[in-house]
Amino acid sequence: MAVHKLYIEEFEEEDYHIIAIHTSLEDYRLAYFLNRNLEIRLSKNGLDIQSKVKEGTTSFARFSFSDEEKFINWDLVQNKNEIEGVEKSASEDLFSNTKNTFSSAAYLLPEYKKVDFFLKIENAKNEINILEIVSKISKIDNVSMTYNVDKNKIKSKNNLIF
Repeated sequence: MAVHKLYIEEFEEEDYHIIAIHTSLEDYRLAYFLNRNLEIRLSKNGLDIQSKVKEGTTSFARFSFSDEEKFINWDLVQNKNEIEGVEKSASEDLFSNTKNTFSSAAYLLPEYKKVDFFLKIENAKNEINILEIVSKISKIDNVSMTYNVDKNKIKSKNNLIF
């Protein structure tokens, strides 16, 4: 029986851009302003991005738009989410019936903990000007900072596969 080997180097890396957005806006309000300023139609995606961390399971909100004319996919993804859990008591004492709750933060890309949202733009080789998009996003009220992320510096690239 023949053995077939696949080498990862043979696969072409998908073309995408990642824009980091620092803002105090809620996800739906940011999606609205992005739609208005970038002339796209982001809408809530029914499939949130699921992630497992040691504290439990969490999901990150996602808004998507597929431009069928230019074959460009746009995804606005939440980077931060809270995980709430109940701490189990190992000892039997006067307070053993009380339940201690805790909350911890989970990140889609842990190396960018200060970023609130990421805008992922796929299949946009020469169709869009990324600097122009960053400029338009930075003009939105309550967006404190936005910039293009070098995808070669992202350590947890697998979290961007959705």
